[in-house]
Amino acid sequence: MKDFIEQQIISAVRELLIGKLNLLLGDMKFQIPLVEFGNYNGGVVVPVIALSSCEHSEKERIIRLDAYSLTITFNVPETEDSELFCYAYASAVCKVLALNPTLGGVADRATVCGKKYVPPKVANSGMGWQVVITLRITVEGNINAC
Repeated sequence: MKDFIEQQIISAVRELLIGKLNLLLGDMKFQIPLVEFGNYNGGVVVPVIALSSCEHSEKERIIRLDAYSLTITFNVPETEDSELFCYAYASAVCKVLALNPTLGGVADRATVCGKKYVPPKVANSGMGWQVVITLRITVEGNINAC
C-alpha cells in the first residue's frame, strides 16, 4: 500500500535532517550536536516535526496544488553555546532545502517561511532554547486530498 503524501513528506524531511543536515553540521567550525530521532538523553538533538494543511490561494485551487505547513522544532539544552546552536540549525535547514527544494521528489516545492528563536524564560534555569522553523510545502495533483 502506498503511503499517504503526509507520511511521505514527514519521512523525506526526517531523511534530510539526519542525512544532509548532519553532514553540514559536521563541517562547521564548532562542535554542534547532531540531529537524531528516537529516545535519546543527551549528546544529540531530537527535533519535533508537525505537519498541517495550509489555506490555499485561488490559483492553488485552480491548478490543484495542495499546500502544507510543516514546523521543525529544535529543543536545545541550555549551555553557553545554545543560542549559537539555534542559529546553526536554522542556517543548516535553509541550506539543505536550497539544495533539495523538492524533498527528493516528494513535493513540488518546500520553502522556509519563518524562523523563530525562543530563549529560556529564565536565564540559567536549565529550561533550554528553541528554534522553530516553518516550511510551506506544495504538492501538485494530490489524489489523497479531501
